[in-house]
Amino acid sequence: MELRVLLLLPLCCPGLQAQIPGAEESKREGSTLFVQCRYTTQAGFPSQKTWCRLSNGFCKALVETTYSNYKYINQVTAGRVTIEDDIKHGTISITIRNLQVQDSGLYACASSHNTDTYIPLKKISLNVFKELHRRELDSLSVQCPYNAQMDSTTKAWCRREGHTSCNIVVSTNYPSTRRYSKAQQNRTSIWDNTWDKTVTITMQKLQEQDSGVYRCLLYTHARRTQIMEVRLTVSKRTQQYTARESDMLSVQCPYSSLDYGAVMKAWCKAGAGEECVVLARTDWQPAQPGTTMIQDDSQRGTVTVTMEKLRAQDSGVYWCALYEHPHLFRIVEVTLNISRVSTETTLSVTASISQTTPSANNASFTTTAPPKSSSVNIFILLSVVLGILLILALISMITLYIKKCRQPRRGNRQAEDIYDKPEDTAQFQSTERMGSPRNDSKDLKYVTLDFTTQLSPEEPLYANVGPSQAPKKPKAETVEYANIALKQLPTNDKG
Repeated sequence: MELRVLLLLPLCCPGLQAQIPGAEESKREGSTLFVQCRYTTQAGFPSQKTWCRLSNGFCKALVETTYSNYKYINQVTAGRVTIEDDIKHGTISITIRNLQVQDSGLYACASSHNTDTYIPLKKISLNVFKELHRRELDSLSVQCPYNAQMDSTTKAWCRREGHTSCNIVVSTNYPSTRRYSKAQQNRTSIWDNTWDKTVTITMQKLQEQDSGVYRCLLYTHARRTQIMEVRLTVSKRTQQYTARESDMLSVQCPYSSLDYGAVMKAWCKAGAGEECVVLARTDWQPAQPGTTMIQDDSQRGTVTVTMEKLRAQDSGVYWCALYEHPHLFRIVEVTLNISRVSTETTLSVTASISQTTPSANNASFTTTAPPKSSSVNIFILLSVVLGILLILALISMITLYIKKCRQPRRGNRQAEDIYDKPEDTAQFQSTERMGSPRNDSKDLKYVTLDFTTQLSPEEPLYANVGPSQAPKKPKAETVEYANIALKQLPTNDKG
C-alpha cells in the first residue's frame, strides 16, 4: 500500500472547512483509541477511505482501504492503526492501539473519489498524556522529545490552571544553540539537550500538593507549542494510632537513606491551615523526660519519635518531615487519637491493660505500666470494696446475736427440791404454777408441788433429783427418791 501526502480539498475551498465536524480526544499513554466517521453511501464501486495526520494543511495518509484484483479490501492494518469500512451502513472505524505521547496531533477521516483528491469527513484532535503516580519525597524525571527545527527555541515546563491557563514553573529563558542548557527553580529543573533533541524535566522531594497537570512547551515567535502533557498524582504515606492518657507513643518513619540521610529531620504538629509547628528537631539537645524526643538512624533510614505522658489535647495530625529552613517536606503523616481515662468507679477484682497495635507498617507502639493515677484509682476501689464487706460482716454479727438472745431455752425442766430439815420448809400448803413460752409446746407447762407444815418421822421425804445426785450414805432419816411426773396441759391455754 502506498502512503501519500495529499492536499485536502477544504484547503482549496476555505468555506468548506467549517462544515467538517471535529472532536477532541484525550487518552492515557498505552491505551486504545476508537473513532467512527460516517459518510453518504453511493451506488457503484465504493470509494477508498483513509486515516491521515494533518500538518500545515497537508494530510499524510497512515492507513487506507484499497483495491486488489478489482476486489475492494475494506479492512487494512498498518502498524498500530487499523481502518475498516462498513459499506452497508456508511461508517469508517479507526482503531489505534498502544497510544504514545508522540501520537498527539490533528487527524482526519477522508474519502477519495479519485486517485489524487481526498475529502475529509471528520477531524480528530488527539491528546495523549502520560499518567504518573508517585509517593511523597519521590523524584520525577520526564523527557520531552522535539523536532530538529526547534533547537533555538525556548523550552518551558508549566502547570495547568483551569482549562486554558498554564503557569510557567521553570524555563530555559533564552534561545540556546549550545549543546546543553540548564535552569532550576526551587525543586524543579529543566535541561535542554540540543544534541539529542530532548528536554528533560526533574522534580525532587515531591509533595501531595504537587499533584496536577503539567506540559512541556516550545516558544516560537510568542507562540506556545505543546510537546507533551503529564498528569501527576502524588500520594502521602500515612500512619494512625490510638492511645490513652499517660501512655507512651513510639513512631517510626522510614525514608531513603541514600537521598536524605544527611538532611535534618523534624517532628511537627499540623494546624488548621498548611502550617506545621515544629516540636522537635534532630539538631536540638536531647529533650527532658516526659517530653517529645526524636532520633535519626541515617544508616537504616529511619526517624524514631517518642512521646511520653500523652494527654487528651495531644490528639491531632503530626508530620515526620525533612527540615530545610524554612521549608518542611513531609515524610509520613501521623494521625493520633488520645482517649481520656474513665473516672467512673466500678467494682472489679482485677484490672487489665490493653495495648493498641498501630495500623501502619514500620512503626511501633508501646503501652507503659499503669500510671500513678491508675494505681490511686485501684487503691480507692479496693478500699471501698473492703469497707462494704466489713459493714456487711458487722451487720450479720449483730443480727445473729439478737436472734440468739430472743430464742427461748429448750428441753425438759425438772423441779428439784431438797429438804434437810422440817423446819426449813415453808409453813404453808399451796400449789405453784410455772409458765413456759407459748411457741414451744414441748416444754414444761406446770409443776404442782404439795407441801405440809409438819413431817412425821415415819413419813418419807421425796425429792426430784437424778440418780447421779443421790447420796451414797443417806442420813439417819429415811428418804425416798422419786421422779415427779409432768402433767401436759391443753395447748389452747392462753395464760
